[in-house]
Amino acid sequence: MRRDPFGGRHAGQPATRRRGINPRFIILLLFAGYGVYYWFSNQSVDAVTGESVLIDKGLSIEDEKALGLQAYQEILQQEQPVDPNSPIAQQVRGIAERLVAKVPEVEAALAAENGQPAPTFSRGFEWEVNVIESEQANAFCLPGGKMAVYTGLVPVAQNENAMAVVMGHEIAHALLRHGAQRMAQQKLSQVGQMAGAMSGMDPQQQQMIMAAMGYGYLLPYARKHETQADEVGLMLAAAACFDPRESVPLWERMGEASGGQAPPEFSSTHPNPGTRIANLESLMPKALEYRERFCGNAATGAATTAGAAR
Repeated sequence: MRRDPFGGRHAGQPATRRRGINPRFIILLLFAGYGVYYWFSNQSVDAVTGESVLIDKGLSIEDEKALGLQAYQEILQQEQPVDPNSPIAQQVRGIAERLVAKVPEVEAALAAENGQPAPTFSRGFEWEVNVIESEQANAFCLPGGKMAVYTGLVPVAQNENAMAVVMGHEIAHALLRHGAQRMAQQKLSQVGQMAGAMSGMDPQQQQMIMAAMGYGYLLPYARKHETQADEVGLMLAAAACFDPRESVPLWERMGEASGGQAPPEFSSTHPNPGTRIANLESLMPKALEYRERFCGNAATGAATTAGAAR
């Protein structure tokens, strides 16, 4: 066949198909653009930590409290609380009352350290605590101030100082609105999953991307929440005249209770006990300063009269 020296196309030859932009790429760009917009438009500063956090501005404080109350009622319907007049229920309630009483002061002090005004988020909390019969060594505090301590935590805590550290940690999660932050994260994750599905990615590719997002972003973010709650909870326990030094042996016992079965830290939502203990030890001078500052002479009396929460 004779070639055209000028590269022209002879009659009868098929036209070369021009490649346009792949629609799947456009879909990915649109979802990515929405994700970036959502991220930046829902940022706010947490006064207690001084850090920028992602919380959906469409989620009001009242909505968050209502969700916490609903979850709490469902848990109490499924799991049996112990008699509120039992010794352990009274002791846990007494610890909670001391911690809650110091929330405004500790929030204001931590916010001032970051040059922020005192937060008002917890002012409308309706605090309540129950003890639930269970072998779990655990506790929780939901948005709105609804708390529970599982009886399995009692033999691990061993004393009211350690119990106060755990309860302070859980209260801190609610004060820092970690639940709302996780909801915003889940929304971004759903956007990513929708983008993958609509762009034609096969399930294996989607799974790989979500795994990378989990290890690279979601799990480290969850561990960060735990570290923040450790710090705020420790200051809260110290300000309420509990001994923050009990936090170190507490987490040593927690590690022993798990039997060394905890997953590697990089694949966990929680720091491992060793990391946690190191962080708490570094915070101890500040915690003891908070104890002296907000508890004063009462610290000595509280230390000598502390009873075992058994």
